Amino acid sequence: MKQKVDIENWIRKEHYNFFKQFEEPYYGVNINIDVTAAYKFVKDNGVSFFLYTMYQSLAASQIIEAFKYRMEGDEVFIYDQIDGGSTIPRANGTFGFGEYLFYPLFEDFNREAIKEIERVQSNNLLERSTVNNIIRFSSLPWINFTSLSHARMFSFVDSCPKISFGKMTEHHGKRTMPVSIHVNHALVDGIHVGQYIDCYQELLNKGV
Repeated sequence: MKQKVDIENWIRKEHYNFFKQFEEPYYGVNINIDVTAAYKFVKDNGVSFFLYTMYQSLAASQIIEAFKYRMEGDEVFIYDQIDGGSTIPRANGTFGFGEYLFYPLFEDFNREAIKEIERVQSNNLLERSTVNNIIRFSSLPWINFTSLSHARMFSFVDSCPKISFGKMTEHHGKRTMPVSIHVNHALVDGIHVGQYIDCYQELLNKGV
């Protein structure tokens, strides 16, 4: 479900109208997230580190309103729920695209996500979801990156956030993971990205 934003009376009207004109309205930040508690949780419960960190990232997107806005033509909508899409590696060295519905309980999310991974890995198609209420995830577990950019089709108007996870490293018992967050400035400002990062870190620290 989604609700149409009344742009004329929207507090972001001027900012939206300004940044939507840009050829490249996306900007990004790269941070290191503390995943010490998250790593312990997945080891204790025998679950996927990627799925758990993606689940908590999606959980944060349900809380931070700016991450629920999407541009559709000349209109803006706010979605009730944000789901995930990600690359899924295959045994032959290629990858496919998977779509993950968000569930409030990690157990439900994890169960359905595993089914989606198995479905994508069973074929060689490159199907990419066209829905707007998603965050596009990717994982580079081989690279402790300090910056990251994305391939873009500039003729296609996009407003979905893009979040990438890097290689987890350990130093003196603390585990960290680089995270890249790219958002459309017509919908999301730096303060909102900061709120999102703080919320994500808090959820990872608490566990489920």
